[in-house]
Amino acid sequence: MIRNRLSALALFAPLVTVALAASAHAADSCQTVFDALTKVVTTPSHSYTTRTAAFVNGGKPTESETIYADGKVYIRGRGRWMQSPVTPAEVLDQEKENREHGKATCQFLRNEFVGAEPAAVYSMHRETENFKEDEQIWISKVTGRALRDEQDMDVGGKGGKDHRSARFEYGNIRPPM
Repeated sequence: MIRNRLSALALFAPLVTVALAASAHAADSCQTVFDALTKVVTTPSHSYTTRTAAFVNGGKPTESETIYADGKVYIRGRGRWMQSPVTPAEVLDQEKENREHGKATCQFLRNEFVGAEPAAVYSMHRETENFKEDEQIWISKVTGRALRDEQDMDVGGKGGKDHRSARFEYGNIRPPM
C-alpha cells in the first residue's frame, strides 16, 4: 500500500512541486508563486503535462493529465485514468516539508497573456536535498491561479534531468470516473 502511494505520488507530485519548496527566508519572495500553485491542488483543476526525461520512455516525450476534484486526485497516463491513493492534503504536506527543508528564490519577469487572460510570469530556482529546479510560471492576474508552467529539474544520479511543460484549466472540472 505504501509502495502504491509512493508510486502514485511520484507520478504527479512533480507537477505540484512546481512551487512549494522553500525556506522561511525565501518564502516571502516566492509567496505569489506558492499561493498560485497551491490553488492547483486545493481547487478543482485539470492539468495537461508533457514530460521529457532520459529515464522515462527512452527520453521520448510522454503526456499525462491530472485532475484535482472532490478531495481526490485522478491521473491519466498511457490513455487510462486511475484514482491516486494519495490525497491532495498529502501532496500539500509533502510540499510543506520540501518548503521547510529547501530553499527557493523567485523573481517577477514580465507580463504576458495566456490565451486571452493577462498573466504575470515568474521565475523560480529552488533546491532541496533531492533535486534542483528552475522554472517559469504564468500566474493569472485575475484569479491568482497558475495557468502555465515550464520546469527543468535535476534529481541527479540515475534520475538525471527532466523537463515538464504544463497547462492548467479550472472551469467545469469533473472527476473522470
